[in-house]
Amino acid sequence: MYAIEKVEALNAEVTRMVVHAPAIARKIKPGQFIMLRIDEQGERIPLTMNSCDPEAGTITIIFQAVGATTMRLAQMRVGDALLDFAGPLGKPTELEGVKRACVIGGGLGTAIAYSQAKWLHDHGAEVDVITGFRNVDLVLLEDEINENSTRQIIMTDDGSNGNKGLVTAALQQRIDEGADYDLVLAVGPVIMMKFVAATTKPYGIKTLVSMNPLMIDGTGMCGGCRVKVGDEYFHACVDGPDFDGHLVDYDDAMRRGVMYRSFESSAREAAAGKVASEGRTCGDAAVSSGDDHKEA
Repeated sequence: MYAIEKVEALNAEVTRMVVHAPAIARKIKPGQFIMLRIDEQGERIPLTMNSCDPEAGTITIIFQAVGATTMRLAQMRVGDALLDFAGPLGKPTELEGVKRACVIGGGLGTAIAYSQAKWLHDHGAEVDVITGFRNVDLVLLEDEINENSTRQIIMTDDGSNGNKGLVTAALQQRIDEGADYDLVLAVGPVIMMKFVAATTKPYGIKTLVSMNPLMIDGTGMCGGCRVKVGDEYFHACVDGPDFDGHLVDYDDAMRRGVMYRSFESSAREAAAGKVASEGRTCGDAAVSSGDDHKEA
């Protein structure tokens, strides 16, 4: 069992949770994820690490209560425990040698982007962090990012923070100003990552995107997390989750991302009404970091 040591509401939709998992905390690196299960009846869902503390033996995850399992997870408290918390899974983000980077987070993708930005900052890189949210009330990790970046730019869809627009507009402006990045890393909704890659491609800037499609076991056995990159298919759980942003077939990824919408809706309704168990639904497994990068 994996004890929950801290639970904190970051806003009305998002929860930060600290879990005691010493063996994972000693090994996990930015970009890698875990698979958790609340109890024996629960489904497995992937959550990417937000941060870790090897000395304390803890892993921090950030998630939005949008599916059956994350709705249950958000109700858990300090002293409760998770049955399964397996990892680290996936490949770490390739950050060695990067001197000047732009890390872009869309919505919940910011929770993942933070760990990569912090690593780069800690290792002497100049790091711009651009994040995008629907409105100012949903902004995440602003103080933490300020402490672990060279420059932070926050965009909102409605301009409620005084900075209306898309993350791609901010990225284009920084490129026009001569930012000269040797890496752009994007984590967020598939459509956002598609246009980030389209923005950097004319300049030949290396661009990585973090793909998190439907994932059942996290070991490559189920085949559900296939991602088309160039002319080949890869498994996001073992070959990724980071891929060359200029080669990913985003349209294919978006088609696959909506395959289980009806199952997701049924699972959410059952969990919200407390009339059925979500243990064998596709509730969160099918939406883990889908259109809104809902879990991290």
